[in-house]
Amino acid sequence: MKFLWTIAIICALFLNCKEGNSNTQVKTVVADQKIPSSALFDLPGNTIAERFNVPEGYTRIKVDSASFGKYLRNLPLKDAGEKVMYFDGSTKNKNNVYDAVIDLPIGKRDLHQCADAVMRLRAEYFFNHKKYDSIHFNFTNGFRADYSNWRKGKRISVNGNNVRWNNSGQPSDSYQTFWKYLEMVFSYAGTASLEREMKAISLAELKIGDVFIKGGFPGHAVIVVDMARNKSTGKKIFLLAQSYMPAQEIQILKNPDNSELSPWYSSGISNELRTPEWVFKKTELRRFVD
Repeated sequence: MKFLWTIAIICALFLNCKEGNSNTQVKTVVADQKIPSSALFDLPGNTIAERFNVPEGYTRIKVDSASFGKYLRNLPLKDAGEKVMYFDGSTKNKNNVYDAVIDLPIGKRDLHQCADAVMRLRAEYFFNHKKYDSIHFNFTNGFRADYSNWRKGKRISVNGNNVRWNNSGQPSDSYQTFWKYLEMVFSYAGTASLEREMKAISLAELKIGDVFIKGGFPGHAVIVVDMARNKSTGKKIFLLAQSYMPAQEIQILKNPDNSELSPWYSSGISNELRTPEWVFKKTELRRFVD
């Protein structure tokens, strides 16, 4: 049993979102960088809400001023036309994948991948609001890593399948210490563990902050970062963000099935949600429990 858990942890670190090994992945074609110029884009916009206009007849769904949805909708963006950077400083040249890049640092280790980016955004939201006790994630073997312990100076030791807390650190509320905690989570958690932590919901319940996720080795996850509703029909549309493998900056995804609506996606999904680098079943929609 210990051997199996060890293998699971190793898989979470190295195979979480591995590119090119899934039957559900979609081939991408490298294209010249093109800055969109349709009415759906306000290129000088510095946040998701400012950069991406809604189609005619739609209005953005209202969110509370201190909510996770508000935080995601107002994530900062790099200048229009900027490319996604990998952790090693190289660029992602698959320009048919994304329309904007989230302006957040990702560190210099190959750890900020798909599920990691989702967990990072959730944790950053709570960290910014000083809700430290709400920051916790499970490792692939089930170990619960609470940030409240980490900030008190405890650290996590991993020896094969044996994971435990020890008192080897110093209490700190600094962002640097918080990022070290996240890198530990990124190392031993992934799509498989995150999927188990979240609850399944239907498309009818969709809201900002929900996640399409396929847990596994490999697996993938994308997060809903904005939503709008048609005032006449009630139809909902949404924006998706992802990181991928190797570790890379978070990006706002294009819609490969509807260039006129892109980057917005329609909630009128029959069976599958096709994104530029993965295909999800509509039943693979999850929500954070708390």
